[in-house]
Amino acid sequence: MTLDDLRSRSQAATEPLADLAMGAGASPDLISLLSLIFALAAGGFYYLSAEGPAFLYPAALFLLLNAVFDAVDGAVARKAGRAEARGDFLDHVIDRYADMAILTGIVFAGYVSEAVGIFAVMGVLLTSYLGTQAQALSLGRLYGGIMGRADRLVIILGATFATALFPGDIMGLSILGWAVVVITLASHITALQRIALIWRRL
Repeated sequence: MTLDDLRSRSQAATEPLADLAMGAGASPDLISLLSLIFALAAGGFYYLSAEGPAFLYPAALFLLLNAVFDAVDGAVARKAGRAEARGDFLDHVIDRYADMAILTGIVFAGYVSEAVGIFAVMGVLLTSYLGTQAQALSLGRLYGGIMGRADRLVIILGATFATALFPGDIMGLSILGWAVVVITLASHITALQRIALIWRRL
């Protein structure tokens, strides 16, 4: 089970935020766009953190805002009766750009090598692709496997704070660097799990 499997239980937190957003007149698409802006800002601060760990704190803040707004946009769409295919498509596109902004910021800051960064990007994109490919094959949206997007964000968020507090290396990598390694391995394992699951269902 991944954190993505607990989406229905997270409504207790997202519903009040969705009510606030609706009261402010924010549309689901606007909230999605803001989540992307927060992800781009997070990626920028991760990149700047190569100059000093103090930049990791705003990176973590914008990462958290990205996660919250990403959860709220869907809740607003449901409550406003605007849950439609176009909004779902936009949400997935924005999530992928957000994932890449965050990861590339971390990689370009030097927390891991470019080779590890490439494999991380491959794993993240492949797991997301397989989730939507299952939907395209009329198997339903697939969130299975050991690591989903919510898991990645939680790991990166925790590792970001840990690295800000303890910026030293452990066997050649910072805590954030090791978090990317874990995400890379877990993402490719998740991709294999989803391939096997889709194949069995077909």
